[in-house]
Amino acid sequence: MLFERIYEEGLAQASYFIGCQREGKAIVVDPRRDIQVYLDLAAKNGMDITAVTETHIHADYLSGTRELAAATGAEIFLSAEGGPDWQYAFEGTDLRHDDTIQLGKITVTAKHTPGHTPEHLSFLITDGAVSSDPGYLLSGDFVFVGDLGRPDLLDEAAGGVDTRFAGAKDLFRSLREVFLTLPDYVQVHPAHGAGSPCGKALGAVPSTTVGYERAHAWWSRHLLNNDEAGFVAELLDGQPDAHAYFARMKRENRVGPAVLGPLAPLEALSATEVQAKLDADAAIFIDTRDRDSVLEGTVDGALVVPAGNSASNFGAWVIDPEKEKRPLIALAPSEDAAESFRASLHRVGIDSLCCYAESLDGLRSFVPPTISVDELDSTDRDALVDIRAKSEYADGTIPGAQHLSGGSAMWRLDELPHDPATGKPGAIITFCQSGARNVVVSSALRRAGFTVTELKGSYAAWAAAS
Repeated sequence: MLFERIYEEGLAQASYFIGCQREGKAIVVDPRRDIQVYLDLAAKNGMDITAVTETHIHADYLSGTRELAAATGAEIFLSAEGGPDWQYAFEGTDLRHDDTIQLGKITVTAKHTPGHTPEHLSFLITDGAVSSDPGYLLSGDFVFVGDLGRPDLLDEAAGGVDTRFAGAKDLFRSLREVFLTLPDYVQVHPAHGAGSPCGKALGAVPSTTVGYERAHAWWSRHLLNNDEAGFVAELLDGQPDAHAYFARMKRENRVGPAVLGPLAPLEALSATEVQAKLDADAAIFIDTRDRDSVLEGTVDGALVVPAGNSASNFGAWVIDPEKEKRPLIALAPSEDAAESFRASLHRVGIDSLCCYAESLDGLRSFVPPTISVDELDSTDRDALVDIRAKSEYADGTIPGAQHLSGGSAMWRLDELPHDPATGKPGAIITFCQSGARNVVVSSALRRAGFTVTELKGSYAAWAAAS
């Protein structure tokens, strides 16, 4: 059996490629939307991808299930559990509790494990060439290393009302009736790692075992004592922010993400061509550089989405493709860098990047206004805004600051000050922990009409000075 974990650092998301070498057949579980990595694995190992599936309707990234099936002809398998409100709206073979997918000697057995979502499946993997007993569990967003999938995401991102309580109780039952019935030696491979907002305390190591979680996970004592109430209370306490774009991901993943197919190369534009599009308001420029570079000067009207691990998240924080239809132009030093950035955006359903520019030379510039900590008290503003996560804000903030999490700020603009007579957006000072998130959100707030000044060094600088 070939077992490969494919991990995307920015989204802290794991997908799995499992193949039978004798039959030359493989299945991919929870694929991301840029699928070349799976095609390359199949070619390298002389395999055909004949099946593709996912553990549940994802909220934090756009699924590549349809994309991969379209490219390979693989059969799509989808959960049919969870009731009529949680059925996929695109075609696939139904999977219910204890249904199996066969790949030569490898058996993939679906286990209904609701809690994170009602339709959630985990997959037991049995390598029949070695044993008739299962050896691996792909646990999706059910069991993480040291933690569990959050049951409140449907309330936070899918319009549910108090579904968190039923979800928490479902998780308790799923642990008792499925997970803890497995042998201790079964290896557990979750769909997310540290940094994912799909749980509150995910471990950084890639896998665990049933026995280790049974003995050491925070929830194990509640199961041992059959303490459902204590379990629910501890599970729901302190869950992280849910980014606003999660609601769009839920809808698109249920309906079925658009299939991109083979992509045309991105077009390299000259400064004259870029500026002409910006002057005509026919495109949006994306500055992909780091915080310090941007604060020295960027393009007038640019959105800031630094390239790298956080590009998918940051892009979805400030670009809503359901509302913004203008094409995007990215700053990228090369075609390869531009293509990599486009893949990051595709993972969160932003498909409008058409072109790139290799430098800022010749483009109309803008230097983001900043103030030092020493200037904070003497600077006029309508509001001081902390864009960090709610847990960071709760642990301490600058006196007088209001909280507006960066992942939902652009969906909550009405909470920021506006002139009562004209409705014009007000003047605000913004900060995060170090400034890396702040430079992203501030660029979007400026485009929304706010007069934004950034606190240099953000909260870390204020705390050090205090």
